[in-house]
Amino acid sequence: MRVIIQRVLSSQVAIADEIVGKIGRGLNLLVGISPTDTEVELDWMVRKCLDLRLFPNPENSEGKWENSIQEIGGEILVVSQFTLYGDCRKGRRPSFSQSASPDIAEKIYDRFVEKLRQSTLKIETGRFGAMMQVSIENDGPVTLFLEREAPKNE
Repeated sequence: MRVIIQRVLSSQVAIADEIVGKIGRGLNLLVGISPTDTEVELDWMVRKCLDLRLFPNPENSEGKWENSIQEIGGEILVVSQFTLYGDCRKGRRPSFSQSASPDIAEKIYDRFVEKLRQSTLKIETGRFGAMMQVSIENDGPVTLFLEREAPKNE
């Protein structure tokens, strides 16, 4: 599983000029699913997204990142992004062979969103498989790449 985390002042996703998800201060999560992802990878990724200290403490003038999304009561926008598994090493067209098929990926993506919603935070989403326009007002800018792959069976 791969997630691009962006700390944002605001973010929204639109489909055919209709806004389907919109947040204020918080995190924009672009989520890529691998066919080997399990509950173990999901649980790890959810905990990381909710617990990473990515926000400064307003009482600390040094601007150190001391607070998680939960501690600031922020919002999260989750957008499916199969292209995170795009491999551009060969040729001129990306290969997506490492990305889960849509039927597998949608179930795992929905489970990821469901687990995030168990927090008390506002969780918004795009629409799985749709052509979306994502607007991101990155704060910082802060952009991080998280990856958690299932162990290979040997």
